[in-house]
Amino acid sequence: MLKLILSSLFVFLFAVTSMAQVVATVGKKKITLKEFKTKYRQSQELLNPPTAEQFLEDLIRFEVGLMEAKKKKVENSPEVQEAIRHQIYGYYIEKEIGSKVKDITITEKEMRKQYKKTPELRTSHIVINIKLNATKKERAIAKKRAQEIYSIVKKSKRAFKKLVNLYSDDTFTKAAGGDLGYQSMVTALPDYYNTALKMKIGQIKGLVETKYGFHILKLTGRRKFKDADRRQIKSIVFELKRKKIFDQLFSKTKRKYKVSKNKKLIRNL
Repeated sequence: MLKLILSSLFVFLFAVTSMAQVVATVGKKKITLKEFKTKYRQSQELLNPPTAEQFLEDLIRFEVGLMEAKKKKVENSPEVQEAIRHQIYGYYIEKEIGSKVKDITITEKEMRKQYKKTPELRTSHIVINIKLNATKKERAIAKKRAQEIYSIVKKSKRAFKKLVNLYSDDTFTKAAGGDLGYQSMVTALPDYYNTALKMKIGQIKGLVETKYGFHILKLTGRRKFKDADRRQIKSIVFELKRKKIFDQLFSKTKRKYKVSKNKKLIRNL
């Protein structure tokens, strides 16, 4: 019995001693062996993990950097305060819904159901460019030109590829007859994709306005589920489920606060 007590006491004292052991001191800050071991183990998960000595030097530099930052009152700068706000927000989200998001499961049935709603679509387009930060007048001129071209396209009996070559401002797709290949709801611009989604193969439609300009598009293909990018479908289903969890959190918490909006101020941005 005495041996057991002494043995337990030895283990306890060893543990306390190990915790108290200091691998480095920076000013008044002591980096204990326990703290070092915990952080060092985490660093070993990196692609090119540091040696123990390299990591210790990194910890020392970290502490020195923090002390210098405090001396210069870096934490009072607007940029740091904004970064802190984002960190707090991130931790809050992780605490509230992190485990729910990690537990998301996706079945084959769910993937098929989603793909039926949002398949991969192949389109070709004619683009009339709008330059970045265009004025209202410049935008109106571009739109008028696009409308005129669309009127010609609707009446023309020429192949769409030839019309692309004649009228499109998109030099990247011109050589391929305006072909954009297959795109999903996450790779295509929303307004462009949603327009194409309602079209029949071979149909031509316009005008669709995006940040790039005014588009006249032709739907040329709708990919079958068996040929689609399964990882992308899974990603879409996951994101929709994650968004539902996220929206549920804030639909509940927003009720606790008085919120007002002035949408008029952002309408034309």
